[in-house]
Amino acid sequence: MRLAGAVGRGVDCVHNTETEARLSVARPYRRSDFDVTDTVQVSSPPAVRAAVLQLYADTWPGAPLATLKSALADFERLFTGQMPGYLGVDTVYHDLQHSQDVVLAMARLMAGYEKGHPDGPHIGAERALMALVTALFHDAGYIREVAESGIPNGAVFTRQHVTRSAKYIAKYLPAAGLGDWVPVATRIVHFTGYEMPLGMIRVGDSRDRLVGHLLGTADMLAQMADRCYLEKCRDRLYAEFVLGDVAAHRGTDGVKVLYGSGIDLLRQTPQFVAKTIDDRLGVAFNHAYRHVEPLFGGDNPYMDAIRQNVDYLRGLARNCRWPLLRRNPPVFTVELNAMLGVRSLLVEHLKEVWGVPAPVNAG
Repeated sequence: MRLAGAVGRGVDCVHNTETEARLSVARPYRRSDFDVTDTVQVSSPPAVRAAVLQLYADTWPGAPLATLKSALADFERLFTGQMPGYLGVDTVYHDLQHSQDVVLAMARLMAGYEKGHPDGPHIGAERALMALVTALFHDAGYIREVAESGIPNGAVFTRQHVTRSAKYIAKYLPAAGLGDWVPVATRIVHFTGYEMPLGMIRVGDSRDRLVGHLLGTADMLAQMADRCYLEKCRDRLYAEFVLGDVAAHRGTDGVKVLYGSGIDLLRQTPQFVAKTIDDRLGVAFNHAYRHVEPLFGGDNPYMDAIRQNVDYLRGLARNCRWPLLRRNPPVFTVELNAMLGVRSLLVEHLKEVWGVPAPVNAG
């Protein structure tokens, strides 16, 4: 998830025919709902289930798979609205595809770490199982319970969704036979958010801190390397930030604006990505993103995809070629017309913040 920001200002556009011609060429082909290698359809529960189970079985041969299989099935039930007591995911950025992309990245990071550290210290099969279950449910806090049906959308929980996810995980793990891991899982899930300062996340074993770093890394890699990251920031993340009272917030001293529009959020994204890579993934998480590289012959397809996204974005911003961001990938939520409903809620919320009849800044 992403919360840092500052009020953005429009920039002068530089119109260069040669640059604009390059921008008109499509980015390297990759299907919108596939992973960075374009081999796993991360919107598909069966495809992700098969990939994650294979990685786990190959990395920890002989480890039981029943609990992981059940967790993957329970994740699908929860997010698709089939879990009793829950309404299913309705957040358009943090949708089912995002969480599945994260658990796949997490499985790869742990497998790469074990492969790259044959002499240890090892994560081990049971700790890895706990970490994968935590990855599956790291955004469960966005999902409304049936008793919360009066809340218009799960994005309302943006500021406290990680704490809510920890509560869900604390209930889930004992039933899965992993009750002893509750103190660890409910702490390391906070590496995916900003509700708790990273220095305050206390774990007793260095391997638990490692998997926490891997989890926080997987969350950011999956987002920033998404083939449609730029469109999703503009159209979906901005909407969630509005509904979560993050983009614009009315306080006692007036309205404080972090993101004035989806385009404003995009203008700030290169700085956000650079800071995230340097400070969060680099310093705070000890460059844990590198642990995926043993699986790819020393290459890092996640970091490559992130660089491509940012380079493309910088070119768009210089030349004001925002219409080139024209992908409209499917949203994997329980709502049939998810974007239409969220846009309507966005408009109503901004009216409340600014007062009726305030104009809605669309860009």
